[in-house]
Amino acid sequence: MSTLGGAVVTGAGRGLGRLVAGLLVDRGHDVLVTDLDGEAAAAVAAELGPRATARALDVRDDVAVDAARDELVGRAGRLAVWVNNAGVLVTGPAWEQDPQARRLMLEVNALGTINGTVSAIAAMREHGGHVVNVVSLAGLTPVPGEAVYAASKHAAIGFSLSTAADLRLAGIGGIDISCICPDGIWTPMLHDKLDDPGAALSFSGRLLQPEEVVAAVARVLDRPRPVTTLPRSRGVQARLAALAPRLAVAVSPLVAARGRRTQARMLRER
Repeated sequence: MSTLGGAVVTGAGRGLGRLVAGLLVDRGHDVLVTDLDGEAAAAVAAELGPRATARALDVRDDVAVDAARDELVGRAGRLAVWVNNAGVLVTGPAWEQDPQARRLMLEVNALGTINGTVSAIAAMREHGGHVVNVVSLAGLTPVPGEAVYAASKHAAIGFSLSTAADLRLAGIGGIDISCICPDGIWTPMLHDKLDDPGAALSFSGRLLQPEEVVAAVARVLDRPRPVTTLPRSRGVQARLAALAPRLAVAVSPLVAARGRRTQARMLRER
């Protein structure tokens, strides 16, 4: 049993979540690797060693989320860190997406974050802890081609900041909530989007390597921050866009065009 307490990572069967689970194991936590794909989660846990266990988890199911939390607490003694990383991206204008795709993004990206955070708070009230929500720059700025995805990420940030305020208002100390808001990350979520014009904005800046985001997670674990944007320059742009929404909407086609050029170049270089 780790003296640091245990950690849960959602969407950890591949990509960024897998690396975050490894970071937490390296830091001495007992880690529950969760993913909708239980076999992928089990493979990651086996790779990470005896401090890691696995569980299939649909973050949309609050009862299942609580059961995952209880499993981790039973093994580790207490919950110290919960990372809401599970996410889904379907591109295209909202009016071209079927209702199931829209619901999936909202439920996984927003409701999944809510379920995980609420479940974690229940376990952290006595000893404290840290909830890290992996969100996106899409939660701060207009994103043509990803409107419903952006809506789900705006919801995740709004919920996180409001819940942090509620904890303070209720006099509940010792629980931190940090949002990590990266630009496009070169993970499996984007690997399949190279030929998708609806994902162009995700390619309009420098694609982040997963290790850069993991490093940001490590920094907020050491020093919690409500919102961390990656890279910082794009975060500044996103915040300026929020202050001037008319201008942001007007220039977004130009930014998307730059992203499409990057997609075309990367396809040629494959």
